[in-house]
Amino acid sequence: MMQENDDSILAFEYFTASGKKDKCIISEAEALIFSLLDDLKDFNINLVINESYAEIVKDYDNVNPILINGDVVDWLDDNAQNFTKAIFIAAENDNNLYKISRILEENNVRLYNSSAEACRISSDKFETYEALSNIVPQPRTFRFKIDPKGYWKRAIENLHEKWQSEDPLTPLKLIIKPLMGVDCEDIVIIEKIEDLTLDLDKIFKPGSRVIVQEYVEGTDVSVSLLSDGKKAIPISLNEQFVELKDDKGMYFGGKLPFESKYKQEAFEIATKAVESIDGLKGFVGVDLLINADEKDIYSVYLLEINSRFTTPYVGLKEIANFNIGKTIIEFADGKIKIDDLDISLDGEVEFKKSGDNLEIRRI
Repeated sequence: MMQENDDSILAFEYFTASGKKDKCIISEAEALIFSLLDDLKDFNINLVINESYAEIVKDYDNVNPILINGDVVDWLDDNAQNFTKAIFIAAENDNNLYKISRILEENNVRLYNSSAEACRISSDKFETYEALSNIVPQPRTFRFKIDPKGYWKRAIENLHEKWQSEDPLTPLKLIIKPLMGVDCEDIVIIEKIEDLTLDLDKIFKPGSRVIVQEYVEGTDVSVSLLSDGKKAIPISLNEQFVELKDDKGMYFGGKLPFESKYKQEAFEIATKAVESIDGLKGFVGVDLLINADEKDIYSVYLLEINSRFTTPYVGLKEIANFNIGKTIIEFADGKIKIDDLDISLDGEVEFKKSGDNLEIRRI
């Protein structure tokens, strides 16, 4: 049963609403949506969730559960017009983040998330690269389409030869990843250009698009920010637990706040990047790399922008001295200004995938 009114907010998380039990993702998905529900206990919430979660959500006094048994994108196509406000959690898989934002915008629903156009740009790693070219440091990046005859390999060999000739004494490594991808994505590091003879066609299917970047050694970090759509404010620098193995890039957690002498530089780059793409709003994550080579011209490189709730949110919720979810709503509703926000963290927290679970603990 739906109980829409002007005060209620439509909320959902893609995987828990659609009933997709992808073991690689579901523990984070559940942690994110239940953290958000806890933050929004002062609001009337219409929660779209799969029938399998019926017992869990019935204990929330402020939540009107809308139980579905199917894909939430299809459900939104039919029902979005019944709502006036929405906040949601989704990733870039199958372009869902953009599709959902667009459906809600087309139905004049006020979004407490990034705009559809901002989601489109940040979901596409090469669009992001071009949008931020000459604004923040990024590894050199090219986009390729995987053709069935393998011409793309020759193009990458030519690119490698050109880049290597600029610094012949330093062996050049490349990284290949999908144009759009999230955790558990296909990812390949080319240590030597001869590795292109490997059977990469089985990893990257003909017709798909990839980006090729120069590989920079360093520490994987992210910055979590809040944005009102124009101005962004960094909350924390986060260490990322990432493993690059074979043809997979595995993200299995992180620790925050992460102390580094490059913290302020990371904050400045992340803030500038978010403010440079119009429409990034609410909770935003920026993935960065702290360069291991201190002689390099840049200490910190931007890798990508996540125009959405990311896993560090569940850690920040434990130690932030303010309510993140409630703050996002109040920004958009004009009740507070981002300049008035007092951001402070109390303690450290680690969040780590363990089997099919996401374990969160103060340290």
